[in-house]
Amino acid sequence: MEKEALDSYSFDEFLDVRDRYNDLLDNAFLQRVAKFYVKDEWDVLYEKMKVLSNVSSFQLRNVTNEVAKRENHPRIEHFDAYNHRVDRIVRPNDQMEMEKFIFNEALFSKETSDWEQVLKRFLFQHNGEAGMMCPVACTDGLVDLLRSFEHELNDELKEILLHCTEGIDGDYGIGAQFMTEIQGGSDIPANILKAVPVSDHFRLYGTKFFCSAIHADYAVVTARVENTEHVATFIVPLWKNRDRKERNHYVINRLKWKLGTSELPSAELIFEGAKAFQIGPVEKGVSIAVGIVLTKSRLDIGSASSAFMLRAVREALQYSQFRQVFGKKIEEFPLAKAQLLEIEHTAKRTTAALFKIYDMYFQQQHRHTKKRTVEERKQQFILRELILLQKIKAAKDTVDTIRTAISIFGGNGVIEDFTSLPRLFRDAMVNELWEGPKNVLLAQIHRDLSRASNWYEPTHFIKDLLKGVDESIIASFVQKMKQLQNIDLSTLTDQTSVQQAKEWERFCDDLFLAYQEQAWKEVGDAPIVRKYQFTK
Repeated sequence: MEKEALDSYSFDEFLDVRDRYNDLLDNAFLQRVAKFYVKDEWDVLYEKMKVLSNVSSFQLRNVTNEVAKRENHPRIEHFDAYNHRVDRIVRPNDQMEMEKFIFNEALFSKETSDWEQVLKRFLFQHNGEAGMMCPVACTDGLVDLLRSFEHELNDELKEILLHCTEGIDGDYGIGAQFMTEIQGGSDIPANILKAVPVSDHFRLYGTKFFCSAIHADYAVVTARVENTEHVATFIVPLWKNRDRKERNHYVINRLKWKLGTSELPSAELIFEGAKAFQIGPVEKGVSIAVGIVLTKSRLDIGSASSAFMLRAVREALQYSQFRQVFGKKIEEFPLAKAQLLEIEHTAKRTTAALFKIYDMYFQQQHRHTKKRTVEERKQQFILRELILLQKIKAAKDTVDTIRTAISIFGGNGVIEDFTSLPRLFRDAMVNELWEGPKNVLLAQIHRDLSRASNWYEPTHFIKDLLKGVDESIIASFVQKMKQLQNIDLSTLTDQTSVQQAKEWERFCDDLFLAYQEQAWKEVGDAPIVRKYQFTK
């Protein structure tokens, strides 16, 4: 009798609730935040997002789960049957169809509004990386780069821009970023990939050690111009003839075996004279790559972090209402309830701050004055630091939040075909490193404040950043900023400098937390999931 009772246990009620959850329509908090910032466009946009969310929440979620299986991860075939070097990337057909669907949403078209782009991508990010969202972020940076120098583009670059934004004959171009080299990692100025000028273009020679979205159509590449000290930024068509699968004079050594984002083909490659187009001032290649391309990627990591958290938290909340152990539901135990409240809080403050930062970004993007006032320069500076702070904290908090969500499931939380949380956890771990690890970005923030101090006093920056926060809280941050603004984070690692570095990290974490709390306060609260009535 006891065995019969055990065998009859079913997760079906939980699965029914989990799998019928619509990432937009069932998330009252997300709707509240979006409506708060989208404002007058919301009613029209909501109707579009309802349709898309039904596809993303159900059809694409199922495809993503299938693609995530180890046997479906990308692989490479270096040679065909006739000994031709082809370096063919093999991916599941369903994944390629999903990619086509996502890019056919015209995410970067001039006909797609700013908030429509953000919300579409945000919905897709609920499903994790899936081999999709990194290429989307890379394409975003590529498009921004081309638009920044649109008046200088030659005919080939104009066609690349058209292909990635409006599409050509229904096909949309996909972008990638190839910046990392074995000796440098995040240190782009250390690039040694050689760019040789030839007539109206360049030829690239050498190795890139980490190339995301190797299956893309175009890549943003940094390389050192021959016989100069300049690391410039280039646009590289990855195909000489895509229909015939002829690559633009490079070979792929191997695909990377990564902790997370496993559905995304990342590779090492060797350029053997690839045709490339230099873009922007040659002496400002590093600042162009970081200031335009990586800025968009860092914003996207903030968005992915928020979406990952919302997904993990709502599944943990649903499971805690369903699962009964020791005679009570999980959510009825004080320690578990405290964890659930904490991760829900984290997801909400992260989401509110994300939308607030996007709102600020769009306002600045639409200013068309060539010469900015001092106040406008300050706002631009605040935005730059917010993007860095958000990337650091949101990425870290996502790892912590998903880890806690997994623990709510107990042993089931680490079973790969029971829940998607292990996959989201690994993707989140990778996002902590993408576009600069924490220590690099923390040092950058301190350098920025130091360099700007002659026209923007760091304590004034703190006050402006935390506008609306309680005055006593602002005063404590101002006081701490006075103590830390003159520390040297590039000095020898003695006991004093290491302690100062720890204090700086803690300060930045607390500072952005205060910003997030204020953003959440401004939006107001609403539930992520409703209260379910399970029969068990």
